[in-house]
Amino acid sequence: MARTPRLHIPIHLRWGDLDAFNHVNNTSMLKLLEEARVRAFWKPEAGEQAPATAVLDSGIEQGILTLIARQEIEYLAPVPYQRRPLEVQMWFGKLGGSSLEVCYEVHNDPASVQRTLYARSTAVIVLVDAGSGRPVRISPEMRAAWEPFVGEPISYSRR
Repeated sequence: MARTPRLHIPIHLRWGDLDAFNHVNNTSMLKLLEEARVRAFWKPEAGEQAPATAVLDSGIEQGILTLIARQEIEYLAPVPYQRRPLEVQMWFGKLGGSSLEVCYEVHNDPASVQRTLYARSTAVIVLVDAGSGRPVRISPEMRAAWEPFVGEPISYSRR
């Protein structure tokens, strides 16, 4: 079976992501995943490069909110501080009517001699009308941009 195409989003660590144990704090990891998600799915500013999946308008004034309905993460190895960016690989485990399951794997830099998978995560996101608070359907433009990246959902090993 062919592997689903994945988005590869580089995310730099900040010194403030570390905790007293000198590795990336668990709550900081969720913020790094959020940063990857914004870079992958929000339309860029004029002149910025973005993947073809960046079809969401940013900001509440656009009328659609992206709300996290569920989030799960499995930490596989501590993430030490590193100057090279982490590589966040992303794909969709499912596209529903108004929701999507985003799958993540967090790796060290692809140029590293030894590759390390630090964490895997899923987030169920619901598209919501900013005015009414009701779910809205995934638009044909969004679905067309995201369908090539639909694959197997994450199977967690430590359940």
